[in-house]
Amino acid sequence: MAYENLLYEKRDRIAFITFNRPKVLNALNRKTMEELREVLLAARDDDEVRVLILTGAGEKSFVAGADIGELAVQTPVSGKDTAAFGQGVLQLLETIGKPSIAAINGFALGGGCEVALACSMRLASKTAKLGQPEVKLGIMTGYGGSQRLSRLCGKGVAHELCLTGEMISAEEAHRIGLVNHVYEPSELLPAAEALAKKIIANAPLSVKFTMEAIERGTEMPLAEGQYLETTLFGVLAATEDMREGTRAFLEKRTAQFRGK
Repeated sequence: MAYENLLYEKRDRIAFITFNRPKVLNALNRKTMEELREVLLAARDDDEVRVLILTGAGEKSFVAGADIGELAVQTPVSGKDTAAFGQGVLQLLETIGKPSIAAINGFALGGGCEVALACSMRLASKTAKLGQPEVKLGIMTGYGGSQRLSRLCGKGVAHELCLTGEMISAEEAHRIGLVNHVYEPSELLPAAEALAKKIIANAPLSVKFTMEAIERGTEMPLAEGQYLETTLFGVLAATEDMREGTRAFLEKRTAQFRGK
């Protein structure tokens, strides 16, 4: 399916989603978010897709924030609707049940940083710049940035980035735990694909339930999170993949998982 503002490609069980508005540094507008929702729903329901990789078209930007032209004319009602819709799309990305990797190839600012935060993992080019500059425009994070950033990196980091609006380098983002790894620009997508293939080699249901334990468990008290983990562990113990995985280990061969 063709999209106006996104490129969507499937290869080797990986769905590649590319924000494709390079003339405006891949800025997010309503149409882009609507298309992203469509793509995520398609990937969720496609058994051939095991991992998603999100990146930006061109060499300068992952996503350089929201479309300022749209922001400038927001009313209180439309502004709330825009934020709620965007949060819903990124919540879908976060809870889709399939891992997502942000390959941050340049600017990831505002909504772009928030997209990356909603991904399961973040890899960055050495040329990447990240930040939440909304306060410089008289607004604030609207797609969940204040919430995910504080949970991922701590309240001190979230306060500093969201209140100063300053950009940070890929190296600094790695130091504070905002990104997992930093690569040379030419190595970024190959590294993302290599990471995706390591995940794909594992049991699909194990990956899905582990993600659920992490995503839901971090919002729970420890005891409740552990109970969720034991429940999901018990469910996996009844799967064909568990029997195949343990048998393959004992027989010293590669497991052939079927997602059942």
